[in-house]
Amino acid sequence: MTAAPALAPGGLRPADLARLAVVGLAARRVRAGLSALGIAIGVAAIAAVLGLSASSQAGLLAEISKLGTNLLTVQPGQGFGAGPASLPYPAPAMIGRLAGVTSVQDVGTLNGVNVYRSPLIPPIETNGLTVAAASLGLPATLGTSVERGSYLNAATAAEPVAVLGAGAAQYLGIDRVWPGERIWLGGMWFYVAGILDPAVLTPQIDASVLIGFPAAKRYLHYGGHASTIYVRASTGAVTTVDDLLAAQANPESPGEVSVSQPSVALTAQADAQNAFGGLFLGLGAVALLIGGVGVANIMVISVLERRSEIGLRRALGATRGHIRAQFLAEAIVLAAAGGAAGVAAGAVATGCYAASRGWAVVIPALAWGGGLGAALLVGAVAGLLPALKAARMSPTEALWSL
Repeated sequence: MTAAPALAPGGLRPADLARLAVVGLAARRVRAGLSALGIAIGVAAIAAVLGLSASSQAGLLAEISKLGTNLLTVQPGQGFGAGPASLPYPAPAMIGRLAGVTSVQDVGTLNGVNVYRSPLIPPIETNGLTVAAASLGLPATLGTSVERGSYLNAATAAEPVAVLGAGAAQYLGIDRVWPGERIWLGGMWFYVAGILDPAVLTPQIDASVLIGFPAAKRYLHYGGHASTIYVRASTGAVTTVDDLLAAQANPESPGEVSVSQPSVALTAQADAQNAFGGLFLGLGAVALLIGGVGVANIMVISVLERRSEIGLRRALGATRGHIRAQFLAEAIVLAAAGGAAGVAAGAVATGCYAASRGWAVVIPALAWGGGLGAALLVGAVAGLLPALKAARMSPTEALWSL
């Protein structure tokens, strides 16, 4: 024996109720489309924010994974007196003796030394660039490479030759390395040998102009200590090396040494981006709420305009439940259409932006499922009052409008 088809509230089959709702909305396409657009904008904002947040985090974590989580940095901490401490001269060599350390490179910031495109640039326009002496194996240790030209070698490190970080090259207006390309550094000309790729794990290098330690001592009278030491450790020894670095760098005062792991900071940055995305998620929710008000408005107007239809249907035997279910279904279908369009728009926006940044396109279930569910909920709530108002309408009163 065949089971009886399920009935929707009011005794209507779900398929019949859906067709009835579509027919009711199709009669007022422009108004329904504008109301659905309000829902779509809110859902698109929610889907795009969640999708972009997930995609950017996935891209950042993939970049961190590619570059490795085994890079550690050693910097001078706060000294016991006034001002920061300094790292001992032999600190890089001492760190290199630690078991598990695979690479040690260092840079020394040249405080008070500025760099310009030419000596005609006003001294105040430094663009926040840093001049630093750097060791010869720095790019490989940082997980970056040379985009243009070449890096310092044993010969050029002793001459007035510089390598530009990615950001420094942009600020100085240099995107190619031509023969004889020069910059005004520390009151003299330095030749540009190369431009580095962006250093994801160490963005401070991007805003730096790097020269060799011998050249810094010879031409700029630099005799300072290393300001930052970059340490690569074998993956299984990162924690052990991290615990020993401070004491190894400065055995007399390990408390004056600061040790950090750049990958941890970048992961925290990804979490901060997600938290900031909550603000835009709230704006999307507000837009969705406004769209719900629009749906409620159109349904109220629809009830007033269709009094004759309601009276005629009641006269032909439709119950209050039929009328209530019809108008509620119209509101839900309207919201569902707007929600589906919003999810599609949010997915397209996420895909286009993620592709332009080279990220993996990630659209979490919460983005499309949550957006569509929120749209349906808003539609149901927005259509409930108009549906109840239509159901309470007396057939005699409604037929007066015929």
